[in-house]
Amino acid sequence: MSQGMNRRSFMKKSAAVGAVSAALSLEEKALLANDGQRDPVGNKPAGKMSMGKIGDLELSRLICGGNLISGYAHSRDLIYVSPLLNRYFTDEKIMDTWEICEQNGVNACTIYSRDPRAVKLFARYKKERGGKMIWLAQTCPSADTIEKTVDEAIEHGAAAVYLIGNIGDRWTFDNRLDLIDKFVRYVKEQNVPAGVAAHAIDVPIAMESAGIPLDFHFKTLHSNEYWSRRRPDQTKAVIDNYKVDNYWAMTPEQTIEFMQEVKKPWIAFKVLAAGAIHPREGFKYAFDNGADFACVGMFDWQIAEDVRIADAIIAGAQKRKRPWMA
Repeated sequence: MSQGMNRRSFMKKSAAVGAVSAALSLEEKALLANDGQRDPVGNKPAGKMSMGKIGDLELSRLICGGNLISGYAHSRDLIYVSPLLNRYFTDEKIMDTWEICEQNGVNACTIYSRDPRAVKLFARYKKERGGKMIWLAQTCPSADTIEKTVDEAIEHGAAAVYLIGNIGDRWTFDNRLDLIDKFVRYVKEQNVPAGVAAHAIDVPIAMESAGIPLDFHFKTLHSNEYWSRRRPDQTKAVIDNYKVDNYWAMTPEQTIEFMQEVKKPWIAFKVLAAGAIHPREGFKYAFDNGADFACVGMFDWQIAEDVRIADAIIAGAQKRKRPWMA
């Protein structure tokens, strides 16, 4: 083929590529630009990650969240996301995810104790694959089922038990700190660490003021500098009825300020705002601002990269204002 023909072919292809590029939407261009900034994962595990302690439990500072494997997606208006998760996370995929976590130094996970499938899979994972994963049980008792709920979680292998954020918020707003106190004390009587999760800063403030002897706080934290963040007029709907799909960190600045003086370990969750914030930003915001651990839902293909990012950020956060409490 002649040099002229090669040149003409090249020019045609270049023109076609240019036309496609010009036709791309702003969103598509942004995605293409961000794709070049992705952290390389590679095939090798990230290795051992930074650790902290809650009671006698030595936990990785990155904890594998349980929402994704149970199909709970705070997907805002995207109604297909939860069914998609349920189809992706087969039994084998869930166990693969935990195994990859352990290979990368993540030795702890949360599982919703009312998800029988996940609870059974956790036992199967330990038996079939020899897993050493530590389970922090997220529990949702009623006023009448506190003991039963805690007993069942520990019976199935939970090494720590905490009250789900919805109930932590609700009982605090309803002035039922007596129920939270009963929950915490009963968990501790079973010789496992007890925690209380919360979306609202009112909860840890109430816990500390009332002297409730929990072993760790489990409190949301992320920056509100992202496009799809909730509006102020949606706050009341969350507090009043929990009928919205996306719970978030309503007052991050106040949370950071209050937690400066709290001497108990703090597990931050929702640190990536349900996938709206990149781990480079979300992990840095959480660890620089005082969190001792970050609980994050992760797909299997994200784990190694997340560990590398988290470890680099933790290593650079040693001069943060709040001392490490775990």
